[in-house]
Amino acid sequence: MNRRNRLAMLAAGFLLAMLFLATEKVTVQAADKGEHEFLSSGIAEVLDPGALSTDAPVEEEKSLNINQKFENEKERMEEELTMANVQNALNIRSQASEDSEKVGFLYKDCGGTILERKDGWTKLKSGNVIGWAKDEYLLFGEDAKGMAEDVGNWIVTLDTEAVRVRQEPSMNADTCGLLAYEDSVEFIDVVDSNWISVDFNGEIGYVNTEYVNVAFHIDEGETIEVVKAREKEEAERKRKANRGAVAADADELRLLGALIYCEAGNQSYEGMVGVGAVVMNRVRSGAYPNTIHSVIYASGQFTPAMTGKVARVYEGNVPELCLQAAQAAINGETTVGDATHFRRAGKREGYVLGDHVFW
Repeated sequence: MNRRNRLAMLAAGFLLAMLFLATEKVTVQAADKGEHEFLSSGIAEVLDPGALSTDAPVEEEKSLNINQKFENEKERMEEELTMANVQNALNIRSQASEDSEKVGFLYKDCGGTILERKDGWTKLKSGNVIGWAKDEYLLFGEDAKGMAEDVGNWIVTLDTEAVRVRQEPSMNADTCGLLAYEDSVEFIDVVDSNWISVDFNGEIGYVNTEYVNVAFHIDEGETIEVVKAREKEEAERKRKANRGAVAADADELRLLGALIYCEAGNQSYEGMVGVGAVVMNRVRSGAYPNTIHSVIYASGQFTPAMTGKVARVYEGNVPELCLQAAQAAINGETTVGDATHFRRAGKREGYVLGDHVFW
């Protein structure tokens, strides 16, 4: 074999070796992509970077920083939001007429998106309710936005498959859990342009902002069908209870205990009773449904109920202390007076107890 042929074979062997090594490297990354810490801060927080295909449409919102996302949502609220200005419930009708049939209700502190306005009536969408309400019982513009900010809360959602929740706002911090695409958590504060803090299972966690969206959450209305189904369920429960069964009462105690655990499991006993008292104050108020189950599962009211966490705790293990707090609240005890709302303590005025403010 001459010198030229030997050089050609060596070159071909070198190229094959390099190709083999490159293939091996890609294979290792693909097999370990759920754990590998990528260098780019945003991508490192995504559980499955492969889900971010270059062929997928790029959402304009991804180019916005977190403060711009908040400002856009606030502008949308002022332009599109309407809030119920009633003490109890507002009838939502199929047409812009008091003679048309009722299709649902908008309760006190509930709101919706404006679809159309004419002749002193507004067509709105609130949850699954779509219909018309009289303008004299609604707030608009700055007034609606002001009420919403007083009674609502910011919710963080994802626009990718999953992201890590960190114990500190740092790529080097330990992971305390994962948020999946369908999950939503309550926003607490903006740390900086790269990180926000959220309420993650009752603790403060930190999420990279590149793949999150924010939306303002307010209580939603209910359709006539949902109300009738609930009334039927309550009638059935009472029928069974009147025959000597106690399971329904025990179930509601357990349900309230599960909600208390989800909302205040890391708080003092007084804080747990406070959350239970909020539910019971709503039950006693004419502005809300009149049973524990109905209050907890009324559309869009308690985030852990919306996400299914309450149901999972109910089916699993409800701590005894949470059940004691639930029983105390059912018995009429309160550590927060007649409060019907609570949220994580911050700018909202009210009675502060632990990490929550009640009003």
